[in-house]
Amino acid sequence: MELLGYLASIGIGIILGLLGGGGSILAIPIFVYLFHIDAVLASAYSLFVVGVTSFIGAIPKYKDHLVNIQTGFLFGLPSIVSIFATRHWIVPAIPDVLFESGTFVFTKRLLLLGIFAILMILASLSMIKGTRTVQADEHKWRVSLLIAEGLIIGFLTGLVGAGGGFLIIPALVWLTGLPFKTAVGTSLFIIAINSMLGFLGDFLNYTMDWAFLLKISTLAVFGILIGNILQKRIPGNQLKKAFGWLILVTGASILVGEVYSSISF
Repeated sequence: MELLGYLASIGIGIILGLLGGGGSILAIPIFVYLFHIDAVLASAYSLFVVGVTSFIGAIPKYKDHLVNIQTGFLFGLPSIVSIFATRHWIVPAIPDVLFESGTFVFTKRLLLLGIFAILMILASLSMIKGTRTVQADEHKWRVSLLIAEGLIIGFLTGLVGAGGGFLIIPALVWLTGLPFKTAVGTSLFIIAINSMLGFLGDFLNYTMDWAFLLKISTLAVFGILIGNILQKRIPGNQLKKAFGWLILVTGASILVGEVYSSISF
């Protein structure tokens, strides 16, 4: 299982390079189900790996003019505050068992992975159906909405330990009208900042296995270099729909699996 986990780690980078998000869709299940790491620590590891990989992946996209720095900071700065506070104070305060009812036990793991899965499913719908293009005269009032969205997604990203690309990309496309491939590059820039700041909150609370993290990160970086090459050869609309279906199937699988495992038969 561990060998499969190391191989799958390359997929974290490939997904990030192709789609500008979704690395956590693979990273969290890999850490939880293949390496058998606690869900909270797995979310911390996911932030580190996805953050490092996204930063390296954003560099060639910036050189190709596929990163909108202004939008990245406008969205990213509010989410930095939100994600750090969530990881440092809110997540550690959640009890391991929230409540029990008969054979059903509602745990911290189910809460975090359940929210993660539901957000994946909701985000997938906008990508599969498509989003309308924002008109030029709408940009002014959408600036404040973009900032608010950054705060909300920062909180959700901090709560579930995901880089947030599966939430950020639909927001960027819908709120700013960025072309999908530019939204991908900008998303990587935002994810890199958010993830590393979120990880800092965990670094202060937990002991990290740095050797393990560096192994996974190296494999994921190798994957994102492959993903960046492949992305240039695939149309943006096809990538968007493929991304949507990927997170829909994965989100539904995680939700069903976690609810089932919380019931004692």
